[in-house]
Amino acid sequence: MSKASLSRFSLVLLAVCALLALPAVADSQARIVRLSDVQGTVQIDKNTGLGFENAFLNLPITQGTELKTLGNGRAEVEFEDGSTLRLAPHSNVQFSTLGLSDAGKHLSVINLVEGMAYVDWLGKSGDEFSLNFSREKISLDHAAHFRVDTSTEVANLAVFKGDVEVEGPAGKIMVSKNKTATFDAANDDKSTLANNIEETPLDSWDKEAVAYHDQYAKNNSSPYGYGAADMGYYGAYSNVPGYGMMWQPYFTGVGWDPFMDGAWSWYPGYGYMFASAYPWGWMPYQYGNWMFVPGFGWMWQPGGWGNWLGVPRYTGPTTIHVHPLVAPTGTVKTVAVGRGGAVSPVASSHLLVRTGSAGMGIPRGSVSNLRHLNSQVAKNGFAPVHPGPQFGATSGRSSGFGAPHGTTAGSSMGHAPGSVGHATGGGTVHH
Repeated sequence: MSKASLSRFSLVLLAVCALLALPAVADSQARIVRLSDVQGTVQIDKNTGLGFENAFLNLPITQGTELKTLGNGRAEVEFEDGSTLRLAPHSNVQFSTLGLSDAGKHLSVINLVEGMAYVDWLGKSGDEFSLNFSREKISLDHAAHFRVDTSTEVANLAVFKGDVEVEGPAGKIMVSKNKTATFDAANDDKSTLANNIEETPLDSWDKEAVAYHDQYAKNNSSPYGYGAADMGYYGAYSNVPGYGMMWQPYFTGVGWDPFMDGAWSWYPGYGYMFASAYPWGWMPYQYGNWMFVPGFGWMWQPGGWGNWLGVPRYTGPTTIHVHPLVAPTGTVKTVAVGRGGAVSPVASSHLLVRTGSAGMGIPRGSVSNLRHLNSQVAKNGFAPVHPGPQFGATSGRSSGFGAPHGTTAGSSMGHAPGSVGHATGGGTVHH
C-alpha cells in the first residue's frame, strides 16, 4: 500500500473510531492526565475489569487508573499545569481521585502502594495534591519537589524543594528543603528527621527530567502545561500566512500525517481515546485542530482550550466518507494504528534520523538543537547523529525495548509488545 493510501486509511480509521467513541468527558468534574514517559516494562489497569496490560506513551490517565513498573521499568505522569510524578522500578501507584472542586480547582489524590516516586508539584492556581504512602499523607497546595519510598518496614520522605507537611498515626511533621523524614512502621510510624538527603541512583534521572521540562516548556503560552516541553523539544511554531501561528513537529516530510501511528484505547465512561505514538503526541491531539497546509504539510493550530478531546480534530485535504465498522464482539482492549502505541526509546550510540520519523526514536533531550538537525534531514532525507546519554541512563541499563547500535529513527523500535501489534492495512482489534 502506498504512503498516500496509508495516510488516507489512517484518517478513515480515525473518523471511524470517532463514531465509536463516547463523549470525551463523561463527568464535568472528571480530569484526564498524561502518561508522558514509559521506559522498560510498565503496566496499566484502566479500571476496565480486565486487569493490567502493557502501557505505552500518551495513554490517558483517569480516576481509578493504576500503574506499576516491573523489572527496570520507569514511568512519568504529567498533570495539566506541567507538574510531574515519576515512578522508579518496582513501584505501584493508584490515582484514586482526579477531579475538580466546586471552585474549579484541581484535586489529585495519589496512593503510592509500594516502591519509590518523585513528585515535582508546581503548585499553580491553588490546586490541591495529596500523596498517601504507608500510613502517612502528604497534602500540598504549594510548590514542592520531593522523593518518597515505602516498604512494609519503613518509609522515607526526602524534600528537594519547598516544605512538605506529613500527617500520620504519630501526628504531623513538617519536612523542609534538604531534609529527610523516616517513618518506622513497626513503631506506630514514629518519625525521625535528618538534616540531609542521601542520594539514590535514580535522583539524577529525576533531576534531569525536571530540567528538561523547565527548559523546553519555558516559552509555553497555552493554558496547559502537560506536553508543552515535548512540543518545545520536538517541534517549533511558525507564523503561516493566512493561518496564523501553527506548530509542526520536526522531520515530517511529504506523505507524513499525524494519525499514522498510535492506538485507540478503551476507557469506561469515555469510550475510545487516541494515544499518539509520537513523543510529543499529547496536546495537539487533545486541543486545537490539525490542518493540511499546502506547501507545509500537516500542522497543528492551537486553540479550543475549553474542550478536552478524546478524538482529535482535523481538517484534511480531501473529504472523507466513512462507513461505520461492525461492532466487534468480546471485550475490546486496543485498536492499533500503524505501528501502534510506543514506549520511550533507549539511547544508542548512533542514530539515523529520516524524513517522516517526526521525532519517533529520538530519546528526550538526547540530541541538542533538533532544529538544525531538521534542516539537514529536510535537505538530504536523512542525517546521522550521536545522541547523548538518556536521563539517568547507565552503560549497563537495558529497557527490553528499542534497538541496539545503529538505530533508525522512525523504525519499529520502541513499540510496546503484547499490548498492540503492527496493524496490517491500518488497524488491529485485540479482544
